[in-house]
Amino acid sequence: MKWKKFTLTTNTEAVDLISSMFDEIGIEGIEIEDNIPLTEAETKGMFIDILPELPPDEGIAKVSFYLQPDSDIDEMLRRVKEGLEELSMFTDLGDCTLVSGETEDKDWINNWKQYFKPFTVDDILIKPTWEEVPDEHKDKLLIEIDPGTAFGTGQHETTQLCIRQLKKYVTSDTKLLDVGTGSGILGITALKLGASNAFGTDLDENALTAVRENMMANDIPAHQFTILQGNIIDDKTVKEAAGFEQYDVVVANILADIIILLQKEIPAHLKKGGIFITSGIINMKEEAVRKAFAENEAFELVEITHQGEWVSVTVRKK
Repeated sequence: MKWKKFTLTTNTEAVDLISSMFDEIGIEGIEIEDNIPLTEAETKGMFIDILPELPPDEGIAKVSFYLQPDSDIDEMLRRVKEGLEELSMFTDLGDCTLVSGETEDKDWINNWKQYFKPFTVDDILIKPTWEEVPDEHKDKLLIEIDPGTAFGTGQHETTQLCIRQLKKYVTSDTKLLDVGTGSGILGITALKLGASNAFGTDLDENALTAVRENMMANDIPAHQFTILQGNIIDDKTVKEAAGFEQYDVVVANILADIIILLQKEIPAHLKKGGIFITSGIINMKEEAVRKAFAENEAFELVEITHQGEWVSVTVRKK
């Protein structure tokens, strides 16, 4: 089945009003295209180190909506026209042209699954729960991860960089702090490698659900992996819940700019001699991260590793 797609060209200033009007007349879900840069609040928690460079914002936006072919399309378009006419009396709608087209009917929630296949990081096999273990990898350490609405399948270079560092430093006595845990893949990997327990934090409430589901998939008992929503950089409650000077390893696969802020906080939570593993760093920001760690007297540089355009910086608390 194909859906009917309708795209309205308008002014960026009118998008919020148009979106509200669409919602009121029964249109569920819209797509907005414009060249307005994302705000800091909008990018908060997103797994993006650098944003694409946008063309100049000329104040033009496109708002698209989709209708099933068996719905009363004529009636809905009549409501759209009336709504736009009403809005035009007190706001500039710009070009206000509506064009139609068709799009394939897809399972947007699950369509990404076709791209997530079993893969290995050295002697570790990472796979989604819906895939079988390939015969040639049955001797590897198995980690099952379904990212859900949180990031972190393990396929990204930065996650693989962190996993390889965890393999070097995690022992049976390791207490791990996983900052920006996402799907929980790094915390779960550490536990599967033998860590005694893990504490994870994330800004996104969806991460809590994803981590708990992935713990169940990997037979991780609830007491071994505690997950808390919040920001350990500036939230006193999160700081205290995590605890001070008690972690052997801290891992943070986030963003270069966040790591630069985070390196000031992490010494308070690490034991003396503890390891801080970081990634999510694009190569053009490597020097800025190295400089921040070099200026922090609490740390000494241990190792810098690379994969593709991405960088992992590992330091030790003095």
